[in-house]
Amino acid sequence: MRLFKTKNNFSGVCFFFLTGFWLFIISCSSPVKNEPTDTYDSGIIHISVDESFKPVIDSQIQVYESSFPDTKIIAHYKPEADCLKDFAVDSIRMVIVTRGFSIAEENFMIDSMKVAPEKKIIAFDAIAIIVNPQAADSLFTVQEIKNILTGKFNKTLIPVFDGLNATSTVRYVIDSILNGETLSANAKAARTSEDVLNFVAGNKNTIGFVGVSWIGNKDDSTQLSFLNKVKIANIESTDKPGGYVIPVQANIYGKRYPFVRDLYYILKEKHRGLAHGFANFLIGERGQLIFRRAYLVPGQMNFSVRKVTMRN
Repeated sequence: MRLFKTKNNFSGVCFFFLTGFWLFIISCSSPVKNEPTDTYDSGIIHISVDESFKPVIDSQIQVYESSFPDTKIIAHYKPEADCLKDFAVDSIRMVIVTRGFSIAEENFMIDSMKVAPEKKIIAFDAIAIIVNPQAADSLFTVQEIKNILTGKFNKTLIPVFDGLNATSTVRYVIDSILNGETLSANAKAARTSEDVLNFVAGNKNTIGFVGVSWIGNKDDSTQLSFLNKVKIANIESTDKPGGYVIPVQANIYGKRYPFVRDLYYILKEKHRGLAHGFANFLIGERGQLIFRRAYLVPGQMNFSVRKVTMRN
C-alpha cells in the first residue's frame, strides 16, 4: 500500500511555493495604503481656520505657496466652534483658533485619532470695536461696552457680531467681557466679519465687533476701503483711567487695550509633512513678519516698543 503519491505531492508543493513567491513580489511592488504623499515642500493638505483671521492667513498661505510651488494649502474658514469640531476630522491637518485644546480634547486625539497634537501661540489679536462714521459716540469705557452688550446703555446702540453663538468673537465677549452675563436680545448676527463691517457702515445706531486683522492694515486696499466706511472706537486704557486707546500693535503688546486674545495653531499631523512645514513657517521669521504687517502682534518674535519724543 502506497502512502504518498510523490509526483502529485511535489506538484502541490511547487504550486504553493510559486503562489507565495508571486504574492510576495506583488506586496513589495504595491504602494502601502495610507502612506503620506506630502512633504514640507510638496503635496496638498486641508486646514481649518477661524473666519476672523481670513485676511492674515490668506497672506500666509499665499507667501508659503509662492515659496514652495508644489504645495497647496486649502483653508476652510468657519466659525470657531466648527473649527474645534475638526479636531475629530482626520483629513484636517491643522486648526487655527483663539484657544488651545483642553486635556479632554488632547486625550481624544491621542486615543481616537492616534495623533499627538501640538499647540503654539502664533500671534496676539484684539477685538476691534467699530461704529458708523456718523455715530455720536466713539469713546467708551469697558463698563459702557458691557452695558451696550447687555442692553443697559443709556442710548440705543445695537451690537453686531459675525454670528451669535459659534464664533470666537462671541465666545470672547461672553467669557471675557460679560463674564457669563446674558447678551442683549437686540444683538444682531451677520454672516461674516466683512458683513459686520458693511452692516455698521450702513446703520448709524449699530456697533460692531471684529478681529483687528480685518481693519488694522492700512496698507491693504480692501481694509482701507473698510476704514473709509466705519470708525474704530477708542476704549479706556487698562493702565491710565481717563485715557483712551485703539487696538494698534503697541497697545495690544502692552495690553493697554483691554480686549486682547491669543491666536494658536493646533497641529494634528501624524508625520512630518506639509502641515509641519507650514507650522514652522508661521512661527519663523517670515511668518511672524506677516502677522506684524497685518497689525497683529507676533507671538514668537520679540516686539520692541520705543519711546519717541515729538518735536516741532
